[in-house]
Amino acid sequence: MSKIIIETKVIKINDLYNDSIEYACNILRKGGLVAFPTETVYGLGALALNPDAVRRIFEVKGRPQDNPLIVHLSCLEQLESVAYLEPRYLNIIKKLTPGPVTFVLKKKKNIPLVVTAGLDTVGVRIPAHPVAQRLSQCAGPIAAPSANLSGRPSPTDAKSVIEDLYGRVECIIDAGESAFGIESTIIDLTKEKPLVLRPGPVTIEELNEIFGEFGGVEYYVPKSNEKPLAPGMKYRHYAPEKNLSLVEKDKISDYANKDVLILCTRETYEKYLKGAKNVHIIGEFGKPYTIAQNLYKSLRFVDKSSYPEAVIEKLPEEGIFFSIMNRIKKAVSKQ
Repeated sequence: MSKIIIETKVIKINDLYNDSIEYACNILRKGGLVAFPTETVYGLGALALNPDAVRRIFEVKGRPQDNPLIVHLSCLEQLESVAYLEPRYLNIIKKLTPGPVTFVLKKKKNIPLVVTAGLDTVGVRIPAHPVAQRLSQCAGPIAAPSANLSGRPSPTDAKSVIEDLYGRVECIIDAGESAFGIESTIIDLTKEKPLVLRPGPVTIEELNEIFGEFGGVEYYVPKSNEKPLAPGMKYRHYAPEKNLSLVEKDKISDYANKDVLILCTRETYEKYLKGAKNVHIIGEFGKPYTIAQNLYKSLRFVDKSSYPEAVIEKLPEEGIFFSIMNRIKKAVSKQ
């Protein structure tokens, strides 16, 4: 657990209009930080129009200053207050929101440069989670990355947030587990063709259908020396402290009953590892969204286990598996 610096209040939310929500909103209005749930992962929020509060996010997380934040909003009207909507994409934006999708748009002047890491664009999204919506509705646009220490696996429940940020932020809202378990899909709508900057719950295949009238989308692979255009593009992320290696499915049995933790699907366990004691199931291959939901908790479990290192099963890079493998590749020690 993090060193205690300030008093942190943990509140459990059942009623969106109770005093707890108003308490969290007041913290945000006063320049404080609130960790809150979204349908993807938990976020660490400050009012986006308060640059001093936003700077605290970078300080608390140990986040690189050139890594931009996403602004969370309650509705399209609020979105238009911070960014310029692309009229040709309006119907698509309406179709995809609220939901686990972030749009990169040209920012308006009221958005501080600290939010965008100096870029003239800003990532915006309207989350589907009612608590996240209510917070931005009552307090205003909220800048928020994931609610973890930089580089660590993102939190999908309040317990994981507490592990990283208790004593560092004013408030942590506990509203159960996140539905998707991995961060939002990020689409840049400022270029000639829509670019997927980060894969997520809405897959590239689905986006190609949705953006069909515009010729579909392209997946953007950043150059190593390039300034990140959106979160999750540049730095090693989501990683346990212990060594984690990526292993082909048919080679994973080599690690059975050895002093290494094996992270794999239930199907791989049944086929290659039945009876092995050093296995942690990350989900079902036949139900791939269960793997997304469990991925970060599984990566956190690596450090809690008694094993000195871990291996994780390599998955096919298509559909939601492509998004999952994007996170796994950033988490492994070496590829």
